Amino acid sequence: MTTTSSAPGKVYLFGEHAVVYGEPAVPCAIERRAHVTVSEREDSRLRVCSGDLSIDGFTVEYSGDRDAGGTPDVDVPAPIVDAAMGYVDAAVEQARAAADAPAAGFDVTIDSEIPLGAGLGSSAAVVVAGIDAATRELGVELDAREVADRAYQVEHTVQDGEASRADTFCSAMGGVVRVSGDDCTTLDAPALPFVIGYDGTSHDTGELVAGVRALREEFGFVADTVTAIGDLVRRGEAALADGDVATLGRLMDINHGLLSGLGVSGRTLDAMVWAARDGGADGAKLTGAGGGGSIVALDAGSGAETALSLTPDCEAAFRADLAREGVRVE
Repeated sequence: MTTTSSAPGKVYLFGEHAVVYGEPAVPCAIERRAHVTVSEREDSRLRVCSGDLSIDGFTVEYSGDRDAGGTPDVDVPAPIVDAAMGYVDAAVEQARAAADAPAAGFDVTIDSEIPLGAGLGSSAAVVVAGIDAATRELGVELDAREVADRAYQVEHTVQDGEASRADTFCSAMGGVVRVSGDDCTTLDAPALPFVIGYDGTSHDTGELVAGVRALREEFGFVADTVTAIGDLVRRGEAALADGDVATLGRLMDINHGLLSGLGVSGRTLDAMVWAARDGGADGAKLTGAGGGGSIVALDAGSGAETALSLTPDCEAAFRADLAREGVRVE
């Protein structure tokens, strides 16, 4: 028997990094999916094969049992790959626990449209889809909220306690969600005109989150920036409920400035943000942990996408529909 599940990636309208400190965040699922196919083995071993884990940028190929010394052939930083495989291992452990099958072995194949470490929720999508597929393969069907909770436990472990519930809840539930600490809810929202720019680089989420924590501990006033992001999110929720895209865009611009103040933006991200704004976007900001990776803009026209495609620091520019459906069996 073979089971395939998929889960969407995400962008943040607002709130990344501040969500780690209990402030609200509003991530939105996008129709870029990770597909995980699982087949139960007759032994207790785990074999993981990863195909293309990018939109157009890089590939991670892994074949062989990790505990047998298999070596991945990669063209991304080794810590990113180590983290990715750590997510898979921990997701399998969650599935084994959910099905009360501690000795279950699996062949796992991952195919993803979401770049690793690019701020688009690759790890969350792989973990959510992996837990769903592996538990179904063992004859257990979890509801989306339990999948989200188990996926969060994985990210919390792999990211050394620095993770929030935002990415995994959004990927499991789909649509637009609000996360504040352990309080996770879905929101009604219009279809938003997302445009994404990707610089082709990958960064370690846990390392970036830890960097913000260190800055906050060194300079007490940095906590005010975190609080300001939370206040901005609350204002943004009202604009979202009203379908006020112009105000959403203005707040995204402010959020990007605050994230820059926390030290998580960078030259390529700033270049893409300004390109999208100059192209006519209502607003633009980095999305995810930062350091590099992706930006998200709101633009119902073609100007922002065109401007990004002409920007040397942007490797890929594309539109992305809101994914109304979260994790699903294929």
